[in-house]
Amino acid sequence: MIRRMCENDIPQIAELERKYFSVPWSAKSLKQSLKRPEYLFLVVEKEGEAVGYGGFFRVLEEGNITNIVIDERYRGKGLGKALVRALLEEGRHLGILAFTLEVRAGNEAAVCVYKQLGFVQEGIRKRFYEKPVEDALIMWKRFSAV
Repeated sequence: MIRRMCENDIPQIAELERKYFSVPWSAKSLKQSLKRPEYLFLVVEKEGEAVGYGGFFRVLEEGNITNIVIDERYRGKGLGKALVRALLEEGRHLGILAFTLEVRAGNEAAVCVYKQLGFVQEGIRKRFYEKPVEDALIMWKRFSAV
């Protein structure tokens, strides 16, 4: 099940952040962002447990996808792709016409999913990531105005 994130999810989401990101968002940052209207976060829930999440923040008609993560126990089952697809749908309902994200150049699985969903690489941010230092691919997906 994919649903909107609520404050009760923050401890589990913060744990996913700590487990899978070298520079994780804190529970405090997640809580503050969740309260801001320009942010939208979705949770992947399995048997009452938050096993993944993703979000974006909106600036006018653009959405910047922040973090996408699925617990390793549930990877390879299409949940990440479904999560990104749900974020795109939510954003489109809000009038977002273009989405962007950064992804580690070496994260081949994520890059493949983004390409399958219509994202195109449009640039590179050299040495963007820390721990380990790695380039980020800048990817965009644009929709035509309806």
